[in-house]
Amino acid sequence: MGSFAEATAVKALDSHHYQANFPDDYTVPHGGFVTSCFLSATALHFSTTHAARYQLHAIALHLTFLRRTAVGPAHILIRDVKIGRRTSTVHVSLTQASDAATAEPSVVGYLTQSNLHAEEGLSLSTHWSLHPAPAPLLSTQSLHSGDNKNWTLAPPLHPKFRKAANRVHFYVPRKGQPGPAMADEWVCFSQPGERFKQESLGFVVDQFPQIVEIHPSTSPASSSPAIDKEDQAANGRRKQETKKPNWYPTILLNMEVKKALPEEGVEWLFVRVRAKKIENGRMDLEVVVLDEGGDLVAVSNHVCLILDAERNMSRSEKGSGIITGTGESKL
Repeated sequence: MGSFAEATAVKALDSHHYQANFPDDYTVPHGGFVTSCFLSATALHFSTTHAARYQLHAIALHLTFLRRTAVGPAHILIRDVKIGRRTSTVHVSLTQASDAATAEPSVVGYLTQSNLHAEEGLSLSTHWSLHPAPAPLLSTQSLHSGDNKNWTLAPPLHPKFRKAANRVHFYVPRKGQPGPAMADEWVCFSQPGERFKQESLGFVVDQFPQIVEIHPSTSPASSSPAIDKEDQAANGRRKQETKKPNWYPTILLNMEVKKALPEEGVEWLFVRVRAKKIENGRMDLEVVVLDEGGDLVAVSNHVCLILDAERNMSRSEKGSGIITGTGESKL
């Protein structure tokens, strides 16, 4: 199993065309994984084609997922829309076919690049904070050892279907999540020594406990005040594991990056995700990412559907977990 950086690496075919390869480790592949591939491609684009601009950081992106992506090669086309002194904007598209010129795109969007280390201008305190406040971290060492009094490791649900979840460890509040449509987590890569870098943020904003599966109406045991909170969480997981998995395809993902991570990356990030409305098989998601010091790293918003996982398998390969590139809409 290679590293995340290796899995999301891209190579330049020419000044505006890039090649990625989606491994089976990430199933669909995972929307956040695809987002990180776009971040890798634009970083390479601005370190080569526009190297003189020194704009290696994506500060904003907007992606629309049109069709399901597939395991295997992927072609990324970057079109320069506006190349500026402080920020530049590019249009990106991803196709998966032997003839990229005639293939219909699976994902399209815009990314805005800048240099986060060179930003200057007016700064004001907003006194913003998460509400309700998350449980104190105490220490990351106690997360690894399992001795943390506030946070505990949560095994991923349906890991054979959601393979991307195997690449990280989720630590969730021992006393239960802060709200019925809200989830907090501390997250790290499952592979020892691997660290989150700037391109990893696309993956991070799409890695969290699924709101639908921790909601009291789908995990009744989690809402009973008579049961210990840790037992409630375990009971809820067991109930979900006996059900067929859902698929939550992202049809739109926005992200704004607030700060640059260190060049060497960070081991831990905090994520809070919440939904404002879940209705008729569609939901919104608001994602906030903080570093260990509590500083805001990124914010993201998603529009997702709620479907049976069977919708994410081709007729010829149901049960294998392999997605074939049929060109059909993923929705």
